Amino acid sequence: MTDTPSQLRLVDFDNISPSTLQNQVISAIDTANAFLDEMTANTDGANTDAKINAKQALADVLTFDHINLDLERSWGVLSHLNSVMSNDEIRHIHHDLLPKLSAYSTRVGQHQPLFSRYQAIAEDTAFFAALEPARARAIELALKKFELLGVSLPTDKQEKFAAIQSELSTLSATFSDHILDATQAYALPLKKEQMAGLTESGLALLADAGEQYKARELANGTLTQADIDALPSPYYVASLNIPVYLAVMTHADDRSLRETLYRAYVTRASEFDEHTNAKGESLNNADTMSQILQLREQKAALLGFNNYAEVSLSTKMADSVAQVETFLRDLATKATPTAKNDLVQLQKYAQNHGIDELQPWDKAYVAEKVKQKEFSLSQEEIRPYFPLPKVLSGLFTVVERLYGIKVTEKSDTDSASRWHDDVRFYELFDANDNLLGGFYLDLFTRSGKRGGAWMNGFQSRYTYDEQDHQQLPVCFMVGNFTPALDGKPSLLTHDEVLTLFHEFGHGLHHLLTQVTVGDVAGVNGVEWDAVELPSQFMENWAWDAEGIALISSHVDTGEPLPKDKLAALLDARNFQSGAQTLRQIEFSLFDLLIHAHTPALDYDGILATLNTVRNDIAIMQTPDYNRFANGFSHIFAGGYAAGYYSYKWAELLSADAFSKFEEDGIFNPATGKAFRETVLSVGGSFPAKTNFENFRGRSASIDALLRHSGFNLAENDDAKTTQTTREVI
Repeated sequence: MTDTPSQLRLVDFDNISPSTLQNQVISAIDTANAFLDEMTANTDGANTDAKINAKQALADVLTFDHINLDLERSWGVLSHLNSVMSNDEIRHIHHDLLPKLSAYSTRVGQHQPLFSRYQAIAEDTAFFAALEPARARAIELALKKFELLGVSLPTDKQEKFAAIQSELSTLSATFSDHILDATQAYALPLKKEQMAGLTESGLALLADAGEQYKARELANGTLTQADIDALPSPYYVASLNIPVYLAVMTHADDRSLRETLYRAYVTRASEFDEHTNAKGESLNNADTMSQILQLREQKAALLGFNNYAEVSLSTKMADSVAQVETFLRDLATKATPTAKNDLVQLQKYAQNHGIDELQPWDKAYVAEKVKQKEFSLSQEEIRPYFPLPKVLSGLFTVVERLYGIKVTEKSDTDSASRWHDDVRFYELFDANDNLLGGFYLDLFTRSGKRGGAWMNGFQSRYTYDEQDHQQLPVCFMVGNFTPALDGKPSLLTHDEVLTLFHEFGHGLHHLLTQVTVGDVAGVNGVEWDAVELPSQFMENWAWDAEGIALISSHVDTGEPLPKDKLAALLDARNFQSGAQTLRQIEFSLFDLLIHAHTPALDYDGILATLNTVRNDIAIMQTPDYNRFANGFSHIFAGGYAAGYYSYKWAELLSADAFSKFEEDGIFNPATGKAFRETVLSVGGSFPAKTNFENFRGRSASIDALLRHSGFNLAENDDAKTTQTTREVI
């Protein structure tokens, strides 16, 4: 295992440049367009189209898929670098290519000769029935995609659709840019008195942010070296990068500082944000948001839908806007009594400690105090028990016991180069030492990296027999965790541990697939409202005593997490769970309703809808200046438009799936094997509902979700509501 097998087809990050990737993307588009041109030339009108032989049609489809592999690869690398190593050069090249890619994608989706070949395969019932299930499923999904890209539209409407697609891709990139720039532009140097209450790890983060601030200001010419030399050392700076932001919001005694930082965070890229980009342009996302909604509405109308939410749901498990709204509101009804109790718990503590009226910038701070009081639990006290090396080794042990797989790090950068020194590469093997795939971990926050955590299924499992081309899956797992500081490894909060398990669940879904049809391998082809099932499912092992024992040991002494701290951690699992559930429902309903509204909402309408949802769902007042929507990248710059509900929908599925392990034993190898074979290995080759029912032996039930969330099923019980929610899934 000294050399990385060629089937992994790893990228040589040491010798790749943005301009090279740009040329590769353009060349790949040209090659694919030439193939489509030839297909058009060889297709002599509609009558000939109808007579296309299904076997030849499939051969053409497979050839075209293979041609597109180079484009997917080059663009995938460039998009990834734009997310994790963004700079002016990468961003410019990435954005310059967006219209070209959009035009190409739309041409493919509206290319009648190519569409006719898919039709020929599907309409030859005997031929179609003989296809392997994964290939048949890929054909079905492709036909649906053709319709959603306007293949049946008249020429003039196809041209309008293409223009909309192109503009949407640019606007989404602009939205994302504004958030990244606004986040990184903010820096607040702190005075000594403002740092009261901050933990040792928090101070280290602020000092690190101070070093980054000095380097940035020196590079910008805002400060001279003499100015920097005159600053105290360490120099503490608060930023909006999540680890720093949370350190202040959770522990800073200075309430005014918390309010200042909160306001900065919730007004990023809004009319209240005075920062500009390198060109001096405003970062306000208001117009961008309304333009995106207007264009999505126009796209829906062209396709014959009433609104964009219907377009989104047409490829998901859920059947209708009404169905999703019912699911969310029913769940809110169940969560509200617990959420109200959660709020009262915080308010009582706040009032007893000099805070007359609890505000949003107090919640994390007070919650930490209550957690310490009620459970004798502090995130900072348990952080040393979760050093990243131990968490990773324990995580790998968990999946080995569950699925019989082994993880091996490739520390040799010659065989697996990386885009940054923080990045690590691993290979995944089955019980017989057969290579299954590889993954990169890029876990720490830094300048030029967008916030959040995600798994990028960069390369799918794929086989192309005629060229004897075999490709194993490779993915990027990305986070923004606390980096290594003061000579110690990264020490994770338990929330960061959960995030790592979550993204690794996505990674396993991608890597453990046995499907070799790329369009439905791994996470590909999985309905969006089911794709979070494996990720949320994986989090359960970071909440189980046996799992925690594998991932925890003190960074200095190696001692296991003490029993009292373990008991406190488990007891606190559902701390504020009602409030957290309502928060997710608030986001989900807002997303659903703005995309279901016609005519498309302007910025004022977007804010009004958000306020209406808050009035319906939230149990605590939100400041008028809060502009959460302006930073809602999931729906304006990601793939979650009219689909953010997927997190709660999939959480229902994951809770019910895990209840099978609770019944059989959480490390039961037979149950693990069944989950791997019915869910993880099959990817999108069958509908998600089928996969779930093959594992669970029945339809999904909401009961496990309510139980795991700590909701009192007897309180305000409504059998009809529970049954309605159960029937949704």
